[in-house]
Amino acid sequence: MRARPRPLRVGCRVWQELGLRGACREGTRGDTAGTRVVTEGTDRALRSPALPAGPRSRRTDRWTRQPRPALLGRRQPCPGPAEDGASPGRASLPASVGSGSSLAAGAAASPPASAMNGLSISQLCCLFCCPPCPSRIAAKLAFLPPEPTYAMVPEPEPVGSTGSLRGAAGRWKLHLKDRADFQYSQRELDNIEVFVTKSSRGNRVGCMYVRCVPGARYTVLFSHGNAVDLGQMSSFYIGLGTRINCNIFSYDYSGYGVSTGRPSERNLYSDIDAAWQALRTRYGISPENIILYGQSIGTVPTVDLASRYECAAIVLHSPLTSGMRVAFPDTKKTYWFDAFPNIEKISKITSPVLIIHGTEDEVIDFSHGLALFERCPKAVEPLWVDGAGHNDIELYSQYLERLRKFISQELASQRN
Repeated sequence: MRARPRPLRVGCRVWQELGLRGACREGTRGDTAGTRVVTEGTDRALRSPALPAGPRSRRTDRWTRQPRPALLGRRQPCPGPAEDGASPGRASLPASVGSGSSLAAGAAASPPASAMNGLSISQLCCLFCCPPCPSRIAAKLAFLPPEPTYAMVPEPEPVGSTGSLRGAAGRWKLHLKDRADFQYSQRELDNIEVFVTKSSRGNRVGCMYVRCVPGARYTVLFSHGNAVDLGQMSSFYIGLGTRINCNIFSYDYSGYGVSTGRPSERNLYSDIDAAWQALRTRYGISPENIILYGQSIGTVPTVDLASRYECAAIVLHSPLTSGMRVAFPDTKKTYWFDAFPNIEKISKITSPVLIIHGTEDEVIDFSHGLALFERCPKAVEPLWVDGAGHNDIELYSQYLERLRKFISQELASQRN
C-alpha cells in the first residue's frame, strides 16, 4: 500500500501571468465553491472550466452544488450571475439551463410531507424506484446539461465542388452565443474547428479542435465537467493550450450542446470512444501524442478509455472513485450496481497518471483523489492543492506549474 502523501502547501495567489491583479475569498470555507476573482480591467483569458457554486442550501446536489429541482430528472432555472454573485472572471451558468416553467405547478408548489437529505418521500421514490435502474439514477444525480451556448453552422460549398459537404464529414463554422462569454478575438476563434461525429450508440457527438500552438507535440483530449458545454469551455481551452504548449481536442457528452441523445454512463463511454477515433483518423494523431484530461465527471470516460488504450499520459482533475462513494462516503466496496467505478479501472492504466485534487473539495471529497493515487500503479507525483475546493484549483499557480513540469519535463524524459 502506498503511503499517504503529504499535501503540498500551495499559496492562494492567482496566476500572475494571467494579469489577475487580486483575489479574495468571500465568506468562510464551505460557503462558496471556491475563490471568486476580482478581474476589473484585467486579462480574463484563461477562465476556470468549472462553475461557481449556487447559494448555500440544504437542498443541493452533491455533484453540482446547484439547487436541486423540485422533480429530479427535469431541469429548473439555475441562479445566474446576478443571483449567485459570480465574478466576471469565472464561468457561470446562464440564467436558465432548461425549460424551467415546464414543471407542473402543483408538483412545485406542494410542500413535502417529510424529507430525507432535502428530498421528499415522493422524490426519493421517483429517483430510486421509477425505474430502479442504476444508470438512470446516476444520470439524474450526475448530469446537468446547460442550455446550449453555441451552434454549428455548415459552411457553404466551394464554387465548382460536387456533392454536399454537410454532415459529419463536412466543414462547420462555430457560432458562439452570448452565454458562452468568449474572451478572445476573431483571430483565435478562426483557429477553432468544429464538426460532428457519430458514436457507436447512434448519437451525434459535437467535437472541437483548438489549434493553440503550431507544431505542438501533444494534443489534449479534454473531458469537461457536468454543467458546461463546448461553447463555455472554448475560452479556457485557448488559454490552457497556449500556456502548456498543447493543442486541445474536446467533445460534448450526449445531451450536451449539439450532441444528441441523453446523458448516461454508457453514453459517456461511447462518446469518448467516438472522440478518440475522430482525433486519430481525422487529424492523424498517434496515441503516444495524446494526453487524456478529465475533470470531475469527465474523469469517468477518461479512466475508462485509458484502461483500454495506451496514450502519452492521463490527467485526472478532481476525480471520483465511484458514484456510490460520492453519494454515500462510508461505502467501502464497489457493488454491482455502482456507477462510474473509476476505482476498479484505474489499476488497468499503463500510461503515466497525474492526479490533481483540492484538499477542501466540497463536492468530491479529497479522499477520492488519495484513494485513486494509492490504487494506481502508474501514478506520478500528485498535486494536492491545500485549501482549494472543487471549482477553483485553476486559480492556484501550482496548477499550471505542475502541468507544465509534467508535460515538458517528465513525459519528455520518459520518452528519451
